[in-house]
Amino acid sequence: MNGFWFSDEQQAIRDGVLKLCARFDAEYWRRTDETGDFPEAFVTAMAEAGWLGAAMPVELGGSGLGVTEAAIAMQAVAESGAGFSGASALHLNIFGPMPLAKFGTEAQKQKLIPALIRGEDRMCFAVTEPNAGLDTTSLTTKAVRTNDGYVISGRKMWTTMAQRATKMLIVARTTPKDQVKKATEGISLFYVDFDRSRITATPIPKMGRKAIESNAVFIDDLHVPADALVGEEGRGFYYLLEGLNPERILIGAEAVGLGRAALKRAATYAKERIVFGRPIGMNQGVAHPLAKSWAELEAANLMAFKAAALYDAGRECGAEANAAKYLGGEAGFNACEAAVMAHGGMGYAKEFDVERYLRESMIARLAPVSREMILNYIAERVLGLPKSY
Repeated sequence: MNGFWFSDEQQAIRDGVLKLCARFDAEYWRRTDETGDFPEAFVTAMAEAGWLGAAMPVELGGSGLGVTEAAIAMQAVAESGAGFSGASALHLNIFGPMPLAKFGTEAQKQKLIPALIRGEDRMCFAVTEPNAGLDTTSLTTKAVRTNDGYVISGRKMWTTMAQRATKMLIVARTTPKDQVKKATEGISLFYVDFDRSRITATPIPKMGRKAIESNAVFIDDLHVPADALVGEEGRGFYYLLEGLNPERILIGAEAVGLGRAALKRAATYAKERIVFGRPIGMNQGVAHPLAKSWAELEAANLMAFKAAALYDAGRECGAEANAAKYLGGEAGFNACEAAVMAHGGMGYAKEFDVERYLRESMIARLAPVSREMILNYIAERVLGLPKSY
């Protein structure tokens, strides 16, 4: 971005994604939401257009673009009306392989990443656990070393797309917590085959985004070779941290896109809906919440792209990435709520889509980290306040 607007190349990315997304109308996304069918045709079209490898290195078959460009593309997906049903179908492919690209061996990178970019392999990311949640250092999934590799056992929660995954990026303890100096040590990262004879994935019925399933995953004595380890043993927690900022930036940008989709629907409805002989958009009680939402979305958008620019320049961006996720989540939710209210009773009807947007808008407020933990981070790291947990 040239300060506050896109370059010609970046605008071309946005236009290209929006043009492709236009092939998948509201009825398509309504159907995936109702049936829970994965948006296969959409993901195939995006893969064929090369978007799955947007942020991956050129030498591995990717486009070598920055997080800024990835955020532009993902925001356009959400803004097209696909919302998080569309964005989440691609999201993991964009940032998920980053630990592999950054810390994997040359052999691992050459073998594993091109297959993801082409859509031949599909990965899921197994981090969260039933009893650990955001406290990643308390995870109990363990990887025990054997003569020729490791045996992994444990449980994971909210693992997205485990039903269709062929590969899994998973964090596990290789050294028990009571045997390390720091709780963040002794955790390792593995990239493994999703062996369904050893891994059971059960979908979790949930509020929205039905087409992109989330799972409870049980791993029972999964034998993996030594080369399944990514980077150094015991350094997995630090590798995870490397991927946190890009994910938060993308979620923030996607939430703004979702809010914009809702706002567009609401503004159109408010111009066309006639009550008491005039369009309801003439009433400030309808107009002002929508105008306020526009301002909030644009402010959140600036923070998201500031964070992306800092990341792409190799500069510290933790506070900005966290703030982008927080502000995007809140602004997206407020816009979706205002859009439902502007539709009145019809906002509750599926045919106008804003009820789906509102359900999906909760995702960016809850995941991948809570609002409260973001505020803790900013309080400690930016304001220098004492740690509260």
